[in-house]
Amino acid sequence: MTKESTQSYIKLQIFILFFTYANSQTQLLYDQEHETLMKIKNYFHNPFFLSHWTSSNSSHCSWPEIICKNDSITSLSMINTNITQTLPIFLCDLKNLTHIDFQLNYIPKEFPKSLYNCSKLEYLDLSMNFFVGKIPDDIDRLSNLRHLSLGGNNFSGDIPMSIGKLKKLKSLELYQCQFNGTISDEIGNLVDLETLKMFSNSMLPNTTKFPSSITKLKKLRVFHMYDSNLFGEIPETIGEMMDLEYLDLSGNFLSGKIPNGLFSLKNLSILYLYKNNLSGEIPEVVEASELTVFDLSMNNLTGKIPDDFGKLEKLNYFCLFMNQLSGEVPESIGRLPALTDFIVFQNNLSGTFSQDFGRYSKLETFQVASNSFTGNLPHNLCYHGKFVGLTAYDNSLSGELPKSLGSCSSLQYLRVENNEFSGNIPNGLWTSMNLSAIMLSENKFTGELPERLSRKLSTVAVSYNRFSGRIPDGVSSWKNVVKFNASHNFFNGSIPLNLTSLPQLTTLLLDHNQFTGSLPSDIISWKSLVTLNLSNNQLSGDIPDAICQLPALNILDLSENKISGQVPPQLAPLRLTNLNLSSNYLTGRIPSDFENLVYATSFLNNSGLCVDTLVLNLTLCNSSPKRRTSDSSKSLTMIIILVILASLTALLSILLMVRFYRKRKQDLKRSWKLTSFQRLSFTKSNIVSSMKENNIIGSGGFGAVYRVAVDGLGYVAVKKIWGSSRKLEQKLVDSFLAEVEILSNIRHNNIVKLMCCISSDDSLLLVYEYMENQSLDRWLHKKSQLLSSTVSGTVHHNNIIDWPKRLHIAIGAAQGLCYMHNDCSPPIVHRDVKTSNILLDSQFNAKVADFGLAKILIKPEELATMSAVAGTFGYIAPGENKNQNKYLLWTYNINKKNMLKRYESMRR
Repeated sequence: MTKESTQSYIKLQIFILFFTYANSQTQLLYDQEHETLMKIKNYFHNPFFLSHWTSSNSSHCSWPEIICKNDSITSLSMINTNITQTLPIFLCDLKNLTHIDFQLNYIPKEFPKSLYNCSKLEYLDLSMNFFVGKIPDDIDRLSNLRHLSLGGNNFSGDIPMSIGKLKKLKSLELYQCQFNGTISDEIGNLVDLETLKMFSNSMLPNTTKFPSSITKLKKLRVFHMYDSNLFGEIPETIGEMMDLEYLDLSGNFLSGKIPNGLFSLKNLSILYLYKNNLSGEIPEVVEASELTVFDLSMNNLTGKIPDDFGKLEKLNYFCLFMNQLSGEVPESIGRLPALTDFIVFQNNLSGTFSQDFGRYSKLETFQVASNSFTGNLPHNLCYHGKFVGLTAYDNSLSGELPKSLGSCSSLQYLRVENNEFSGNIPNGLWTSMNLSAIMLSENKFTGELPERLSRKLSTVAVSYNRFSGRIPDGVSSWKNVVKFNASHNFFNGSIPLNLTSLPQLTTLLLDHNQFTGSLPSDIISWKSLVTLNLSNNQLSGDIPDAICQLPALNILDLSENKISGQVPPQLAPLRLTNLNLSSNYLTGRIPSDFENLVYATSFLNNSGLCVDTLVLNLTLCNSSPKRRTSDSSKSLTMIIILVILASLTALLSILLMVRFYRKRKQDLKRSWKLTSFQRLSFTKSNIVSSMKENNIIGSGGFGAVYRVAVDGLGYVAVKKIWGSSRKLEQKLVDSFLAEVEILSNIRHNNIVKLMCCISSDDSLLLVYEYMENQSLDRWLHKKSQLLSSTVSGTVHHNNIIDWPKRLHIAIGAAQGLCYMHNDCSPPIVHRDVKTSNILLDSQFNAKVADFGLAKILIKPEELATMSAVAGTFGYIAPGENKNQNKYLLWTYNINKKNMLKRYESMRR
């Protein structure tokens, strides 16, 4: 064998030896990783979603939760798999892991530092779990991280400086947590950061200013920090973030002017600055040519709409509503080729509209209400057949409605009330296939009502116009109409029987017309009717007995007609809150149930009616004509004496009322005490002065709940609480304030925020954040008509909550209860968990309310024992006072069962 052959042979043997060794090492690593996966499965108690993880199935690189590279595991994902345990400490035995994703689970406790052993980790997503505590100060030990998502947890404290040492980070997500400390300026050191999401951190101190260090992140493309309690001004240096594409700072308390450079960012595509306190004019120079969406609504902006907006050829969403803008809308905006939504209602804008709106783009909504616009509406709104909604009420617009609307099959709502429109309604508009609301009131429209309406139409409002003719016989086809308001027109003829066949109708207003004939003697299907107003017509005949059988009727007005006969005694059981039968030709005895001051004006100007008592100031039924004639002089004398006495009584009452209100005003200034738990934008006088009956939105055994408008917040909910004798005992006050002190320190996204309490000698006021969607039980149970669908063009509520939304609500309520029961010191037990105590905000986020109050608001003699069982029957667990954990689970399961089955707990 030659020397060269020997060398080749040695090299071959070395290669074979190396290959054999490497292969054996690879197999060894593969086996070790498989063993680790089996340990992970056992750690999670062999869940069903891992049933395919078996020892016999050794091809773990093909499992959906696993990604391998070179036969070694590099990625482990278990998303939305109902994991409730902490992460196993041996997870990083998978030495080559670069990607870990456990989002949307129920993982508890603090951040798992065992992950520091995953030295190659680049991607970590633990969002939407139940982690608590602070983010570790040494989190920078995960030095290779490029993506870190910890949002949707209960992390609190500061955002640590060590975050700024993760130099390789490209994406950082710290949204929807409980941070209540500071935001480290070191975030500005993340020079490669491209995405930063810190939205919905409402527990940040109200002194938190916009973190100016963020403007150093020159590569940042996406920045979300809405609803995070930010104050102060937006720094001018934000105009230097040239890569910025998506900026959302909405729902904060930012003030000052919009930086001039913001609209010069060439890559900016989406801009949300709505619901702040921004003021001044919109920058005139707009060079953000990539802008597709911008929303500056609900601020205090003034001045004109810049002409440069008309150059943004990619702009589709134009939103400036609820500001103080003035001047005309630039004509060039109507020619934007991508424009779909034009929303500028509630400003001080004026002038006429460009007729180009809708001609050059697929326009969907045109919302210009509550301004001072004049002239005609644009004729081409539905030119491309995509137009959905028009709101132009409260302007000075005139002329006829565009005829093109009559062939606009996509139209869903039309609101043009309080203008100067005239002429007939375009052919086809009434029957537009998707139309759900048409509101034409307070104009000068003429013509007759159609035989048929769109099958989806629920609201028809044509009052204060010049419509005429009869109600068509085809009205029976209006099956889905809920509200029909045709008052103050020139309609005539009789009221057809077919009108009574509308099963969904709740409101019928036909007053101030020229209807004649009798009321329908039979009612086919008005079982939902709440309000019926037929006043100021020429109706005659008796009040039919069928009206007395309407189960939901609450308001009945038949005044100013020619109705005769007797007042049906069957009306009394309806318990009408408003009854007006005045100025008719009714005769006979008024049913005794109506002889009280509530109905003092209900029967006036009916000369043939009489009563048994003088409560209603009508003729007594037992008075004979002869005696009245012979005693007329005595009656006149008595009347004069009564008038004098009444005048003196009225004068004395006025003096007493003036004295009372002066004293009351002094009492309000002297006796109310406000205890705040955060920075407030209102004073105690703002709250106390708004405690009026027309602001009541709910009531219970311990008081009432008011909706009060306040600056900066829109509305707050105020619960007024009093003792059984309307005079609070000191023990009740002390216990109440002690519990309020606990509640005031609680900060959790799923617990209603207590803002302050206001107390006096006889009342206690709790001021909470206002929940737009009210309580869960109003959505699950058909107790009352739910939130009506507002067709302002911005928000539409549906009275059915789908399954994903129910799951979201259930999880939110559980998070709130778990926090109070397990993470508070001392633990707090609700004791009255029910669907009416779970409130929903505008996004259907669940927030638990009335925590702990049930055990405080008890009779004075029970105050000695704070363990007294309080709650609602059907929601109290057996042995409630023995095992609080079982009690919590019991009540939560009952509420979950209600969400699934939509019926109330049984009451026996």
